[in-house]
Amino acid sequence: MKTKELALVAFFVTLTIVGAQISIPIGTVPITLQVLMIFITGYFLKPFYAFLVQVIYLALGIIGLPVFAGFSGGIVHLFGPTGGYLMAFPVAALIVGFSKKDYFSMLIYGILGLAIIYLFGFSVLAYHLKSFSKAFFVGVLPFIGIDFVKMVLAVVISKRVLKVVEA
Repeated sequence: MKTKELALVAFFVTLTIVGAQISIPIGTVPITLQVLMIFITGYFLKPFYAFLVQVIYLALGIIGLPVFAGFSGGIVHLFGPTGGYLMAFPVAALIVGFSKKDYFSMLIYGILGLAIIYLFGFSVLAYHLKSFSKAFFVGVLPFIGIDFVKMVLAVVISKRVLKVVEA
């Protein structure tokens, strides 16, 4: 790994940590900016590096550093109600990383990444709540519009920054 990639990976891990702390607790699943950071990570980095950023983020949390929402950490979070969302982050970042850098591709891959997050998150949440419908109404439905806005925001931010960086 070159110095530039190492610095970018560290930067995006930090952004994900910061995004997790910008949190609105609304129940079992809080609103955070983690999803925004996953999109931005995927749009900026090659797929492997986007995946690596999120794996490092999870590893830091698993060993107990307070990087998850609410300045929390520990492996217990992967086995809790929101563990599926966390486990989906590396896969979602990888998928988003495959996008071309045009608006259409970024939106399509963003939707795929979001679907991965919802699928993993909903599945684990349904297990904990012992109800698919409750998991949908608690862990998916309230977030669809918010996360779509985050995705569009990430596309706009990424396109503008990439234009400056590539110039």
